[in-house]
Amino acid sequence: MGKQSSSWITMQKKRWPLMILALFTLSTVMVFFMRSAFDSCHSTPSSTNHHFREANEVPKAQFYSASHTPSVAPNPLDFMKSKLVLLVSHELSLSGGPLLLMELAFLLRGVGSQVVWITNQKPVEPDEVIYSLEHKMLDRGVQVLSAKGQSAIDTALKADLVVLNTAVAGKWLDAVLKENVQQVLPKVLWWIHEMRGHYFKLEYVKHLPFVAGAMIDSHTTAEYWKNRTRERLGIRMPETYVVHLGNSKDLMQVAEDTVAKRVLREHVRESIGVRNDDLLFAIINSVSRGKGQDLFLRSFYESLQLIQEKKLQVPSVHAVVVGSDMNAQTKFETELRKFVQEKKIQDRVHFINKTLTVAPYLASIDVLVQNSQARGECFGRITIEAMAFQLPVLGTAAGGTMEIVVNGTTGLLHPVGKEGATPLANNIVKLATHVERRLTMGKKGYERVKENFLEHHMSHRIALVLKEVLQKAKS
Repeated sequence: MGKQSSSWITMQKKRWPLMILALFTLSTVMVFFMRSAFDSCHSTPSSTNHHFREANEVPKAQFYSASHTPSVAPNPLDFMKSKLVLLVSHELSLSGGPLLLMELAFLLRGVGSQVVWITNQKPVEPDEVIYSLEHKMLDRGVQVLSAKGQSAIDTALKADLVVLNTAVAGKWLDAVLKENVQQVLPKVLWWIHEMRGHYFKLEYVKHLPFVAGAMIDSHTTAEYWKNRTRERLGIRMPETYVVHLGNSKDLMQVAEDTVAKRVLREHVRESIGVRNDDLLFAIINSVSRGKGQDLFLRSFYESLQLIQEKKLQVPSVHAVVVGSDMNAQTKFETELRKFVQEKKIQDRVHFINKTLTVAPYLASIDVLVQNSQARGECFGRITIEAMAFQLPVLGTAAGGTMEIVVNGTTGLLHPVGKEGATPLANNIVKLATHVERRLTMGKKGYERVKENFLEHHMSHRIALVLKEVLQKAKS
C-alpha cells in the first residue's frame, strides 16, 4: 500500500501548481473549489410518483438554448432578495448533504438573501474540515451561529424560511426551540436526502407532517419516504416536492474547457503513476460499505481476469478509489486494502484521499462507477458531474441513478449486491474494449446534463418550491 500513500503525498506537494494550472487557461479564470455533491431524471415521472409535486419544468425559451436566452437571464431566485433564511444542517463535512446545503446558501447570497447557518452536531475537538467550510461560508457572507442559545432561537423565530437539511436535523427542533417549535414549523422546508432505513425514527421526524413542505432529490426517494413514514411510523408526509439537482457553473466551466481538462488529466495521471493512454475506472464517494467500493474492487479484479483469459487487446486498466481517509482508516477501508494486497493488484488500484475538489479527478478518468448498494443513491450528484465531463457511467440499477443514467445510452446499469459483481465486471470489459461506444455514451451523457442538470435548472426548481413555502408561511 506504499504506492497509494506516496501518491497522495505527491498530490499534496503539487496541489498549488495543479490549482494554478487549472485556474488560468488561455481565456478563462476558473474556480472549482466548491464540491457540491453530493445527493435527474426523466421530465415525466412514472405513474407511481403522482403523489408528489413536480418542480422540474424549466421554460426553454428562457433557459435552454443560447438563441433564446437573454444576455442577462433573470435569476429565478431574485424574489428571495432581503429574505432571512436559516439553514440547519445535522453536520458539516465533505458529504453530500452539507455541501448541497452550502451551495443553496451561496445561491441565496447571490440574490441578496440574508443567510444564517447552524450545524447541529460538532465534534468537541477542533476539526480542519469544519474550520475550512465555515470560513468558506463566512467569506461569502453567510453568518455562522452556534446551534444552541438564544441567538439560534431568535433567528428561527424571525426567519422568513427555515431549511432543515436531512432527517437527522429534526433533532434540533425540540432540543433548541422547545416551546417555540410550533411557531417555527409553518415556515420549515425539510430537505431530505437519506435512503437508509435507520433514519426512520420518530425522534427525528415526528414534526414532519406539520412543516410547510418536504423537498426530496428523486422520485424514488420520495415514494420510499411516503411509504415508510406511513407504514413504519404511522405519520403522513407533508406536501412533497421532487427537485432534481444541477451542476454548478464553476464545475461546468472546467468540464467545458478543453485546455484545463488536458492539463488536469496529465497532472493527476502523472501524480498517481499512470500513463495517458491507460484506462481509469473510478469510484468517487466517501469510503463506506453502502457506497460499494468492496464490490467494485471485486468486479475490477474479475474484469482483469476476463481480459487476461480472453487475451483481449486493451490498454492497461486501473481502478481509482477517491474518498479514502489516510489519517483514520476504517475497518472497511482496511479490508479494501487487504483485498488489493491479496490479489496482488497494488499497481492497478489507487486510493485517493477525500476531497472538496473533484474536477481534477473527473478530468483524469475515463469511466465513473456509481456502485451504491441497497436502495442506491437518493440522487447521486457525482453522476451528473461525471456526465458533464463526458464520462460514461456504470451504475447500480437502484435509487436516483436510474433517474439519471439512461441504460445503454449514457451508461450501463447492473444489479445491486453480490449478484451485480459479475455484470459490472462484464460492463467494465465492454467499455474497455469498445472505445467508440465509451466516447458516444460520454457525449450523450453531456447532452443530457445540458438539457436537465445545470445550475439554472436546479435554481428554477428550487425557486418554485420556495415561493409556495413562503406563501404557506404567510398564511
